[in-house]
Amino acid sequence: MRIFNSPRFFARSRNLIFLAIVFLFLLSSCSALERFEKRALIIESKNGPVIIVAEIASTPKQHEQGLMHRKQLNDGEGMLFIFERDAVRSFWMKNTLIPLSIAYIASDGRIVEIYDMEPENLSSVTSSRSVRYALEVPQGWFSRTGLEPGDKLVIENAIY
Repeated sequence: MRIFNSPRFFARSRNLIFLAIVFLFLLSSCSALERFEKRALIIESKNGPVIIVAEIASTPKQHEQGLMHRKQLNDGEGMLFIFERDAVRSFWMKNTLIPLSIAYIASDGRIVEIYDMEPENLSSVTSSRSVRYALEVPQGWFSRTGLEPGDKLVIENAIY
């Protein structure tokens, strides 16, 4: 019984208890990743319609998660961020592992501007005016498909 009364035993026990509490705290604070509905969207351009399959991020929790921690995003796929009202929007690439392009889109569906964003860059990419939507896609996808500012997302497909 002498081992249970030793100072070393109590020091080790304290450390184990502390580590167990930290582990349980971290486990309880981990939330499941958000799930996103996928929709086929149409963007009308002067070169004809372009279709993209986009995950829809419409809640603050979905907006926060976005495309973080993804290891790939194929051409023709993306994420459409839908906001309740028009505002100047800013995005950054915290915990985002793939290079993206972002289109800021007005409430009428018109693409206002397009920017490229680099993985894990914490600099904000801000719209120059109020917008209702943002569409993130693999970097360069807009140029590869011939999409540019002035082209129009068909909103009826984006909102439910």
